[in-house]
Amino acid sequence: MTDSWWELGEVSGFDGNRLDVWRLECVFCGEKGNFGLAQHFDKKKANSSKSLNFDLYQCRNCMGFLHVLWSANEFGSGIYDFRVLPWPTGKPAPSENWPPEVQRFWVQAKDSLKNENWDAAAMMSRSALQAAMRHKSATGSNLKAEIEDLATTGVLHPLMKDWSTEVRELANDSAHPKPNAPPTEPQDARDIMKFLDFLLLYLYDLPKDISNYRQRRRPTQALTP
Repeated sequence: MTDSWWELGEVSGFDGNRLDVWRLECVFCGEKGNFGLAQHFDKKKANSSKSLNFDLYQCRNCMGFLHVLWSANEFGSGIYDFRVLPWPTGKPAPSENWPPEVQRFWVQAKDSLKNENWDAAAMMSRSALQAAMRHKSATGSNLKAEIEDLATTGVLHPLMKDWSTEVRELANDSAHPKPNAPPTEPQDARDIMKFLDFLLLYLYDLPKDISNYRQRRRPTQALTP
């Protein structure tokens, strides 16, 4: 959320200074990147190089329309962001800051949650967690040891270690089922996803936002006498 649309693309977003059409997905037919620009308007910020771009794109597959609001960083630091109307209502999209294997398991966990497959949601969340631990070069013979290793090396803050442990423990029964064990509770499955989302935000999205911020600050600092 932003306090003003003029903040779009100022703090976080995607690499580049212009909208990448290949990122657009048709909400009607699912076609990705196959659009033609039907109309363009822009609104410039007073006493600034900042512009808000209002583009209307037509899908070349189903001929549906997307309204896209996008803007690049005011200081030319190489990031932009966009919003689409209407927005997608289908499969959830993972952050592109995450490794592919984490994205894959996360999508399956979200799909399982949506379809009320609680055991599967817990299992896929646990798999996404372990994929993230290993991507961060964790060592250990099991997930518990991998979490401990990243906490010891400082990759995981103590609070993040606790959240990682919660995901592991809540999903443990689904990963290692015992005879006559009860099924995963719906609220437990939802909590696992919530913990996982916070963890991935901490491990991948926040560092990317910080990097974007530093990039934006460099041109300003270079002008300081």
